[in-house]
Amino acid sequence: MKTQLDFAKAGIVTREMERAARNEAVDADTLRDLIASGHAVLPKNRHHSFETVRAIGRGLKTKVNANLGTSGECADMDLERRKLQAALRARADSVMDLSTGGDLQALRTMYLQEAGTMVGTVPVYGIATEMVRKGVALEKMDGDVLLRGIEEQCRQGVDYITVHCGVTLASVRKLEHFERIMPCVSRGGSIHMYWMRKNKKENPLYENFNDLLEIAHEHDVTLSLGDGFRPGTIADAIDGAQIEELMILAELARRAHERGVQVMIEGPGHVPLEHIQSHVQLQKKLCNGAPFYVLGPLPTDIAAGYDHITAAIGGALAGAAGADFLCYVTPAEHLKLPDEDDVYQGVLAARIAAHVADLAKGIPGAKERDEAMSRCRQALDWDGVVAAALDPDLVQRRIQVTQDKEACSMCGKLCAVKIVRKATA
Repeated sequence: MKTQLDFAKAGIVTREMERAARNEAVDADTLRDLIASGHAVLPKNRHHSFETVRAIGRGLKTKVNANLGTSGECADMDLERRKLQAALRARADSVMDLSTGGDLQALRTMYLQEAGTMVGTVPVYGIATEMVRKGVALEKMDGDVLLRGIEEQCRQGVDYITVHCGVTLASVRKLEHFERIMPCVSRGGSIHMYWMRKNKKENPLYENFNDLLEIAHEHDVTLSLGDGFRPGTIADAIDGAQIEELMILAELARRAHERGVQVMIEGPGHVPLEHIQSHVQLQKKLCNGAPFYVLGPLPTDIAAGYDHITAAIGGALAGAAGADFLCYVTPAEHLKLPDEDDVYQGVLAARIAAHVADLAKGIPGAKERDEAMSRCRQALDWDGVVAAALDPDLVQRRIQVTQDKEACSMCGKLCAVKIVRKATA
């Protein structure tokens, strides 16, 4: 069976491409060309039906993902449903199920059935969780176990998967030669590194990458090549291990594209502000313009409790430099499993960053939204202000206007708009 990439290379516009193009300022033929070149992806498993089909990539709106899921310490299906609804209410373009507690199969099923958006997973999380539950040591997780677990999730309908194929013997050796404060903060990366050191063998996902491509192609699953050695502090950013892994991911992205499998590249967590733009440009150069999916990035380490703001700062700059997909960060980052309010705030912060990036990139329609808000403010059109806002519900709750509705409670009789009107009357 053909994938979206196969169809695009053959010059065929699919129904999914038509649907995704309706959300963009490009037509379906342009989107097809972007997908064919590897500069955009359309994550849509052939087994998963959902309404909000989105494409990610160059010249398209910057998209936002919300990470959801349980932990071993907190596995509540009702809470996960509330978190999902919070993400959708805040208009996330995608959700990822990162569950490591509770009934993992039932949780994935719930997300796939109720999200109405593309759904991603990190398969090694579920595989490792089940092994730990059964008392099986992680070093027993060989290539067959990994590929069977990945195939199960792909068959279930997951649209894209994070796979840490770039954590290899070569990149681990690089890591050993750099003195990081936090050597590895990626759960998936740490699991693979642990397995490799215990078994003194190559990463099975790198060694058996062709088998992984066959599974992804069969189900039309987009590969999100994970950055297992992403920096977890700004002091560790842009070192040999990170760049070695990025070069490996560039090689694997080329192989995936040749096989007809859509692919995007995941980016770093903590990066100093002055290095964000250059890092995005480096990824785009090495990976032939493949879509870049970034976590944050976070340009400072000390904002615990406010890391959704930190990530929005980094995400806006990364998006303006060319990043295509922002993974939200919530106020709970580094502290606890997020609740539904954390999820909502995280998505809105990331959406602000995405819109700022779209303004900088000149995405058609972005500037017009800001102009609409400004005209409503000039007209003292409070209903229009509410409607134009990114979060209308919040604005409706917070807005306070004078009794005659001629000004907000901030300025009252000294409203600049009213004074200028009188001066020019």
